[in-house]
Amino acid sequence: MQPNRGKALWFLIVGALLALAASGAWRPASAQQPITLSVIDVAGDLASVQVILDNYKKAFPNKVKDIKIQRAPAPELPAKIKAQQDAGRVDINLILTGQDAGSQLAAAGQVIKLFPTYDKLFPRDELTEEGKALQDEGEGYMLPSVVNSGGPVFIYNPKKVPSPPKTADQLLAWAKANPGRFIYARPANSGPGRSILAGIPFIVKDKDPKDPEKGWDKTWAFLKELGKYVEYYPTGTGFTLKEFAQEQRWMIAGIMEWDMKPRAEGVIPPDAKITILENTTFVIDGHYWAIPKGVPQNEVDVILDLMKFMRRVDQQVLTYKAFIGPSIKAATLDKAPPDLQKYVKEFWRPEYDEIGKKWKTTPQLPVKKLNYAMDRWDREVGAQQIKK
Repeated sequence: MQPNRGKALWFLIVGALLALAASGAWRPASAQQPITLSVIDVAGDLASVQVILDNYKKAFPNKVKDIKIQRAPAPELPAKIKAQQDAGRVDINLILTGQDAGSQLAAAGQVIKLFPTYDKLFPRDELTEEGKALQDEGEGYMLPSVVNSGGPVFIYNPKKVPSPPKTADQLLAWAKANPGRFIYARPANSGPGRSILAGIPFIVKDKDPKDPEKGWDKTWAFLKELGKYVEYYPTGTGFTLKEFAQEQRWMIAGIMEWDMKPRAEGVIPPDAKITILENTTFVIDGHYWAIPKGVPQNEVDVILDLMKFMRRVDQQVLTYKAFIGPSIKAATLDKAPPDLQKYVKEFWRPEYDEIGKKWKTTPQLPVKKLNYAMDRWDREVGAQQIKK
């Protein structure tokens, strides 16, 4: 090749690459611009992890330039993501979800499958036992962020309920004697609601607590009978807390997070008590992070790095403030800042120290079975009583 011709060809190649870079169609990895993190939270996970997102942005301004947050009810999320995917423009690049919408997203294949692809990036051995159960439930599509033993527990007003029920039969009798005073939210958009749905089969000793289609005869009958004395089913846990605080309701469904946090934040009276029914098995509750399919690879790379950051012990211990707790076993409470340790201990209940001793734990239902159970509850139990 002649020297001048080779030089001209070199200039043509460099010119083409510069043009591509200027157009935004291509950039070398080292020259990638920081991204906007567009987060949707349908589970209340931000109460636990907002501080982690902010810490990541401060630590890595070269990776994240802005964080945009939106919230939505869990049942609306799959359709919202699908509409963006069908349009070929996915504006949301990080999903914070519970087991409700997460199960639907996974079943529909709307999110990137993280495992086994990223097994080495997110070692399973780092997780608590509850975290492992939560990850298994996500069937490879979702990464646990926070987790605890869940419920069900029943939060009650001791001034109105001097002798709280201790068995399933006593709960039914109390509800019948006090119509409209017990309430729980629609399971498809409520952690305490799901704890009732998946926890009752153990309490009533149903044939197969893990088979809502063929093993829950006693459960469906119990929930329908209980429903005769429930005025309505709100679409979120927050409504139940508000009405409990106003003494419209004297007893509501709860889980560890939605028992301790509302008392700590003054949402419900600090003297509220809990009762745990005979035969209770705690159904593990937690939150996930997931990435929708269609997110550009440069954004996926940053979000994977953020997920790794989220699992650091110094970040995980900060999640105790929302009373759901770390998914990483090394992030024990004694490693949290002293003021946070004091805060958690003030609102902790001794009953929760009995989990694993007096009370067993179990994973939430797998994706397809949880979807079946929530759909059937909507049809046969909630029916016309679901109210916003």
